Amino acid sequence: MTDAPLIDVEGLCVAYGNVEAVHDVSLAAPRGSIVTVIGPNGAGKTTLLAALMGVLPSRGTIRYRGAAIGRLSIEQRVAQGIVLVPEKRELFASMSVDDHLLLGAFTRRRDADIAERRDDVYRRFPRLGERRAQLAGTLSGGERQMLALGRGLMARPQLLLLDEPSLGLAPRVVRDIFTIIAGLRDTGVTILLVEQNARAALAVADHGYVLETGSVALAGDSRALAADARVAATYLGHAARR
Repeated sequence: MTDAPLIDVEGLCVAYGNVEAVHDVSLAAPRGSIVTVIGPNGAGKTTLLAALMGVLPSRGTIRYRGAAIGRLSIEQRVAQGIVLVPEKRELFASMSVDDHLLLGAFTRRRDADIAERRDDVYRRFPRLGERRAQLAGTLSGGERQMLALGRGLMARPQLLLLDEPSLGLAPRVVRDIFTIIAGLRDTGVTILLVEQNARAALAVADHGYVLETGSVALAGDSRALAADARVAATYLGHAARR
């Protein structure tokens, strides 16, 4: 990990009609780091990721690799290495695991590159390799999340935007998913992780932001945030030890 930000956001505002869901948010994710955004339902976390991906229009400045990308389309952002794994995973029930991975490789041009990426995904997620011909609609919740992550990795992302990867999963599966996320950082991928499971998110992240009613309420090193009395009481379910 280096201190230079891969993505640097300043004064980001996102509105639905007359209602501003994200207000004056500034954050940065250094290259090769995991940065998490935690907060309650309705805080604007998913809206933030949608704006960074270009799904929603926004005001403010988004710099990626030092260049402003606010005018780029979703496809152009993907081509530059930004990939969003959405909260609802958005899988096609009647498509196989293997076909989903091929779909995720739409930005790749060379068959050899696609095959290499697919083999890497199957090495990283052996369970998917065992189910490569299985339809996505028959997978377990944890397997569907692995498939969503694997599909995202097929685009060879430099910046991976993860929206609630633990949603609806059993505690044991959540541990497995966060172990996988930590392993992705070790490959040099920068991860911006939006997560309601603050305990798991802060445990794996390098830096964190607390988003409340669309604004950044707290920010800092993830260990410092986990030890903060307000964060501990509100998001971790206990008072911080002094």
